[in-house]
Amino acid sequence: MFRKSIYKSPAELRAMRAAGTATAAALAEARRLLQVGATPLELDAAAERVIHTHGGRSNFQLVPGYRHTLCVSVDDDVVHGIPGDRPFRPGDLVSVDGGAEVDGWNGDAAFSVVLPDPERPEVVAARRELVRVTEHALWTGVAALAGAKHLNDVGAAIEDAVRAEGEYGILTDYVGHGIGRTMHEEPPVFNYRVERRSPAVKPGLVVAIEPMLVAGSIDTFVRDDEWTVTTSDGADAAHVEHSVAVHADGIWVLTAEDGGAAALAPYGVVPVPIA
Repeated sequence: MFRKSIYKSPAELRAMRAAGTATAAALAEARRLLQVGATPLELDAAAERVIHTHGGRSNFQLVPGYRHTLCVSVDDDVVHGIPGDRPFRPGDLVSVDGGAEVDGWNGDAAFSVVLPDPERPEVVAARRELVRVTEHALWTGVAALAGAKHLNDVGAAIEDAVRAEGEYGILTDYVGHGIGRTMHEEPPVFNYRVERRSPAVKPGLVVAIEPMLVAGSIDTFVRDDEWTVTTSDGADAAHVEHSVAVHADGIWVLTAEDGGAAALAPYGVVPVPIA
């Protein structure tokens, strides 16, 4: 049985908006700076400055042993890449993950982009297609949440969307999660169909939906830095994420500047601000 405490009150949902806004702003700045020649550490420092201007702090730095604001993963690194000083190169597939805590509430989001490389158009095209499918999977999941009865309906919708797009792997060792007073809370949010019991989708549920797709095998390993998760076969990987609240009038994507309106429009879902 799932604890009633996974559901936030209307006042708590309102309180979470600031953390979502800070997270969105930090990742928008990281995306703006992400170009060939820039470094992950430069993105990391910029994201931290933005979070501070919003009155928050990096919730990644609250994870024991981690001292950065972002995780920056490149090519076959899926998630949890530690920002370093190696400049981004043409054609890199870069996934950036970050979050903010404001007044004790958390936001968490991620995006993936492919840098241009005129010398390798086929590689860039394949990587951009992987990112497109991953983003489609995310927004399919968010749209499903808007009409779902139970949370596992989201994973089923994501899996169906991915399978319809081709031979992409969905990581099973890493999934989404609830979010609130801490960055990672119950319940788990699967990116694939499962039969186990899941909580009802009703006002107060706040979850981070985050599909992680790979172009090859879903087998991974953790690098010697004890953080970076990498595909075992060297295949490319993409990761996207948003924190989404269910409230009395609908859903609202806390970590999207417009609440998810533009991205959800093709899915026939209109997000409603939290009053």
